Amino acid sequence: MAHTPIIDLPPEWQTTIDEFIGMRFRFQSAMREVRTKLEILDDEFSMRHSRNPIHHMESRIKSPYSILEKLKRKGFPCTPQSAMENLQDIAGIRVVCAYLNDTYAIAELLARQDDLRIIRMRDYIKEPKSNGYRSLHVIVEVPVFLSTGKELLPVEVQIRTIAMDFWASLEHQLRYKETASVPETLNQQLYGAAERIAALDGEMQHIHDQMLSWVKQTEAHT
Repeated sequence: MAHTPIIDLPPEWQTTIDEFIGMRFRFQSAMREVRTKLEILDDEFSMRHSRNPIHHMESRIKSPYSILEKLKRKGFPCTPQSAMENLQDIAGIRVVCAYLNDTYAIAELLARQDDLRIIRMRDYIKEPKSNGYRSLHVIVEVPVFLSTGKELLPVEVQIRTIAMDFWASLEHQLRYKETASVPETLNQQLYGAAERIAALDGEMQHIHDQMLSWVKQTEAHT
């Protein structure tokens, strides 16, 4: 269905709006391609190992306001073309895994796809941010096939455990309406909570590995 122009807007405004709509469609298509790949990889992993490494996924496209705010903050022109050229996180997928090792397994499986290219990977699990935030950030470039031809577009994939996601979601909610600097005592409490959650992730991974070892030993003797 063709886009209906907004009435009474100056022509240059209407052109910009149409360009933003077209850009959003392209990135939605790229995000759908990557999400489908992740779903297939999760299904195959389940078939081979009798469990799903991905607990759930969430997808999002940055709003025009967020795009413009980031372009302005970074000193880039505030145009759709500038966003296409300078931002790599317009489309994002959050992959929440059950166990710590699953985060790296998913990243490795993505890297093996010959029609994707890993542009950048930042490991905030091994090297957390100063506030305690942990996650694996992977920027992948995916081909999108349109009537006008093939386009290569970036999609940011954040891979984290359930525990990491729990902390990050609550930390974001706590800071969302922040109007002044958070007291250092509260920052330290948040950081301490992140450290305890990381320790819990390690403990659950250890228990999981021991359970697998026990099951294999039991099956070998039956």
